[in-house]
Amino acid sequence: MDTANHESPVFALHRGGKMEIAATVPLRDRADLSLAYTPGVAEVCTAIAERPELARDYTWKSHTVAVVTDGTAVLGLGNIGPLAALPVMEGKAVLFKQFGGVDAVPICLDCTDTDELVETIARLAPAFGGINLEDISAPRCFEIERRLRERLDIPVFHDDQHGTAIVLLAALRNAAKVTGRTLGELRTVISGAGAAGVAIAKILVEAGIGDVAVVDSRGIVHAGRTDLTEVKRELASFTNTSGLTGSLEDAMKGADVFVGVSAGTVPESVVATMAPNCIIAAMANPNPEIHPDVARKYAAVVATGRSDFPNQVNNVLAFPGVFAGALTAGARQITEEMKLAAADALAEVVADELSPECVIPSPFDPRVAPAVSAAVAAAAKEQGA
Repeated sequence: MDTANHESPVFALHRGGKMEIAATVPLRDRADLSLAYTPGVAEVCTAIAERPELARDYTWKSHTVAVVTDGTAVLGLGNIGPLAALPVMEGKAVLFKQFGGVDAVPICLDCTDTDELVETIARLAPAFGGINLEDISAPRCFEIERRLRERLDIPVFHDDQHGTAIVLLAALRNAAKVTGRTLGELRTVISGAGAAGVAIAKILVEAGIGDVAVVDSRGIVHAGRTDLTEVKRELASFTNTSGLTGSLEDAMKGADVFVGVSAGTVPESVVATMAPNCIIAAMANPNPEIHPDVARKYAAVVATGRSDFPNQVNNVLAFPGVFAGALTAGARQITEEMKLAAADALAEVVADELSPECVIPSPFDPRVAPAVSAAVAAAAKEQGA
């Protein structure tokens, strides 16, 4: 039964889709047609066949990415399939253009096998300057990204992992400043060991966090557990240096930072056991693991994934600028150093405006994408990425 309200403003906005393809050259007469298409286009094709690098100059490749999903982990909706994922991919493409000046094409693939996905995306890659993987379920997303990074000579970026991690690190850098501390002084607990949780743990360790413990549905991830996947075994190898075991409740006692990227709920009694002057980033949408009204009772700084509270950790603060910078630099990959540079630049945007309610810029702050893009491009060139 169709229960959707097709008269609502949401459906009205989506009718006909949210994007279109527009020509950048005139097609007024035979002369225009002969230049844009045959016979003139053959000269460009021949030149690219002889020197493939010319594709960056004479096609859209230098400023266009593919936004690719299999529909297995869409927003908080789960495995709803590729067709139902299309509105999200269209939306992501619109954000790329609006906030980063990057053209993007939504591609929803009707397969979930890892080998098939890797092969299909690799075969699509020649038409694009980068691949943004989106809403692909863990743990497959890790292997898919790794194999594509190894195989392709263009940037491959799983935004659910790295976009979230970049923005969270930027927010945490500034939250530490607001509370008079450094990252190295903070013990952090991450609730959720999926795509975002793993990437956040990695970038926080790279950035010099004091210690980080990751908690999944069975408790704290540590090397002594016998039920860990390959990804979680790797996670255990570089996190939890204090050797914590037990549950989320055990991990949160005395913790300086809580990062929520799960669907769970943390009781207020557990929140109350965190360290004084703590930082809470509960990012589940639409219902944060710790409601901001509860979090504010105990935390000096509170962030969420929602737009109706201060300090929204929103991936749109990262991915448009990250890709714009990588494409500008002609980078073949997006490295850890480029991600750290993006986080630093993002944090710096509001460095002179810091307060408990402002540790991260608004998505509509016009300074964001240029700052992130410039930092990423500089890091890419410095590394020769």
